[in-house]
Amino acid sequence: MVATPIKTEKRLTIQTSEITPDTTVIRSLDWDRDRFDIEFGLQNGTTYNSYIIRGEKIALVDTSHEKFRQLYLDTLLGLIDPKEIDYLVISHTEPDHSGLVKDILSLAPQAIVVGSKVAIQFLEDFVHQPFERQLVKNGDTVDLGNGHVLEFVSAPNLHWPDTILTYDRANGFLFTCDVFGMHYCSDALFDQDLGAIEKDYHFYYECLMAPNARSVLSAMKRMDQLGDITLVANGHGPLLRYNLNELLERYRTWSQAQAKAEKTVAVFYISDYGYSDRLSQAIARGITKTGVAVEMVDLKSAEPQDVQELVNRSAGIVLGMPPLSGSNQKEITTSIGTIIAAANEKQYIGLIESYGGNDEPIDPLLTKFREVGLTKGFTSIRIKETPTEAIYQLCEESGTDLGQTLNQDKKIKQRKSLDSDLDKAIGRISGGLYIITAAKGDINGAMLASWVSQASFEPPGLTIAVAKDRAIESLMHVGDTFVLNVLEEGKYQPLMKHFLKRFPPGADRFEGVKTQLGSNGAPILTDALAYLECEVISRMECSDHWVVYSKITSGRVSNPDGLTAVHHRKVGNYY
Repeated sequence: MVATPIKTEKRLTIQTSEITPDTTVIRSLDWDRDRFDIEFGLQNGTTYNSYIIRGEKIALVDTSHEKFRQLYLDTLLGLIDPKEIDYLVISHTEPDHSGLVKDILSLAPQAIVVGSKVAIQFLEDFVHQPFERQLVKNGDTVDLGNGHVLEFVSAPNLHWPDTILTYDRANGFLFTCDVFGMHYCSDALFDQDLGAIEKDYHFYYECLMAPNARSVLSAMKRMDQLGDITLVANGHGPLLRYNLNELLERYRTWSQAQAKAEKTVAVFYISDYGYSDRLSQAIARGITKTGVAVEMVDLKSAEPQDVQELVNRSAGIVLGMPPLSGSNQKEITTSIGTIIAAANEKQYIGLIESYGGNDEPIDPLLTKFREVGLTKGFTSIRIKETPTEAIYQLCEESGTDLGQTLNQDKKIKQRKSLDSDLDKAIGRISGGLYIITAAKGDINGAMLASWVSQASFEPPGLTIAVAKDRAIESLMHVGDTFVLNVLEEGKYQPLMKHFLKRFPPGADRFEGVKTQLGSNGAPILTDALAYLECEVISRMECSDHWVVYSKITSGRVSNPDGLTAVHHRKVGNYY
């Protein structure tokens, strides 16, 4: 294996390696990228992986992000004569992987573009030049010679509507693009260090794949029909070889848990219109945090029968507003008509503008749903500017609100179950009263907490249990900072009352509360007994909570004689 890093000033580098004599990877390493896709934060950058497969014929699988245009093209030209490329396989048309398709076709006009029907349609919209194409569906093959028979696996909605996976029968390599990837940038080509990558691998799944858990399981069922898979050649992060089976099974386990959810929300969007895909993904992320399943459907490629079936079994519907006119308008209008016809009065509805410049107005469509009897799941999100961090947070919180509403019956039943000796015994575990405050970029958050405990002396550290469906959870990932505000016995009621309120999505949690800015950027409550500034070091998943271990970096007591407020519960099955 030979690796050739090529450095630039902006910390964009290229790494090339021969996985086998017939297969070469070109990895575009984006070391400093800290935001991606639905605007979830990245701790370790990301990569964009592209592959050359050489048989008697040559195939290029995916390209790279346009920010790597010159670096990538120079590297490709150093490895191969573009006139020798017979096939350009497009796993999906998301710009970070297909951003250089037009450049490649200008260098290799003879190349046959291989993709799903939807992918080819999308490419026509932004390549704007004639090109040879071959539409493939599940089970179709392309023979490169020398044993390199490429078999295609249909994997729609992972996480793009046109996704296909590519299996090379010669060596058992499965080219998966976004699927089984992670946003993790390092010089390590493979996944030798499981401990270093597993948190990013899981976080990536939660953000991009969990909203499509049923689609994940369907794709993996198709994968089971292939021969032995010896390598996952993904589109982001290190390739999976050393921990391949373990990491594949984690996807299956996580997806099975999501698919067993009692309730489902259908999220409809238009993949290439405005910010519909990203905003819808943020809402889906918020919904899945509550344990409610999500199925995302692109209205441009949706079949009316599939739309009707999904709406019929969904407890809620979220719709990214479509354009008033444009390509595929007939199909989109038909799908919306199908959604309204299949909706029923027991369901919830949420609408969001796509900021595409030509959005259909929200109010007339909302009226149609209300006339059918649907209940508004969250306040319609009306976007008047390019989405910011705060808007994405608003979308996630709106999704969480919808999920929590759908879970109300379950929670009421849980609270009525007060006769269990076990629940009463657990309720005797007491804790202090604290308010966690956090800020990151344009967004901030706060929550009342009592599940807090000191966890280490050197460095000084503590643990906090944070429910998965709490809005602040997204601000408490590894590397994030926050403040633990300690409430004082006899003086905590005003702060406790304020932060126990149910805040609407996007609301300012600190309105009317005295604060000062901590050195880590998080708000400190002026009326707290003491505060501790903290940095998240690790997280452990515990069913419905995350246990967050954090290092304490500084702190101060405002009243040396004050005592920490203590919280006692009657039962331990809710708070």
